[in-house]
Amino acid sequence: MLEQLEQFRRRLIRSAIGILVGMVIAFAFIDRIVAFVLAPARHMLPPGSSLIFTEPIEAFSLYIDIALLAGGVIAAPYVLYQFWLLIAPALYAHQKKFAIPFVALTTVGAVLGAAFSHYIVFPYMIAFFGTFSSADLSFLPRVEDTFDLYVKMLLGMVAVFQIPTVVFFLAKMGIVTARFLWRNTKYAILIIFIISAVVTPSSDPWNQTIFAAPMIALYLLSIVIAWMVAPAKPALIEPDGE
Repeated sequence: MLEQLEQFRRRLIRSAIGILVGMVIAFAFIDRIVAFVLAPARHMLPPGSSLIFTEPIEAFSLYIDIALLAGGVIAAPYVLYQFWLLIAPALYAHQKKFAIPFVALTTVGAVLGAAFSHYIVFPYMIAFFGTFSSADLSFLPRVEDTFDLYVKMLLGMVAVFQIPTVVFFLAKMGIVTARFLWRNTKYAILIIFIISAVVTPSSDPWNQTIFAAPMIALYLLSIVIAWMVAPAKPALIEPDGE
């Protein structure tokens, strides 16, 4: 037990160091990164609107938070590898060969999820909220609140885009099959729309569909993945005819 705790502490410290190194790298380009993160919000604001901050430390905190986020993105492959090293001792020998696919698939899923959130989900959310601007109401979102929404959308989409990776390993271990996933597609779609309705900040069906569409597409992709990587069934041994 103590040895497992020591392993966990070691991997945690190394992951933190990796993120810290990523932050240092991010600070070298912090102005460009901040502009990149805020660009979707700026471009979707109604005419005459702008991002504001109302506390002296708010803008400084934004830079620190964005550097931390960027550092996590830069260090993601290393952190995932540390996580794999943590769980590897509990795996069978033939399962340990999945280290490279695990890091690669989770990294690709994270990048695709982050890109989908940055270029599609988050801008449309800002545009929707901006529609309530009028002669009596001026839409001037705070940078802190805007960034909080950005991070929530980003993390949500990163988690959603890990569905194929999770199914890949579950199918490899024989826990789920393509047939099981296909038979339960209608229930999966129902659950997806319920989740979308809960996590979407608005009740607008269009925004809920934006959330639900990638989850449905990834679920269908996962069925194909489960079919492709399903372990081969052992051949039946026919009895001798003697």
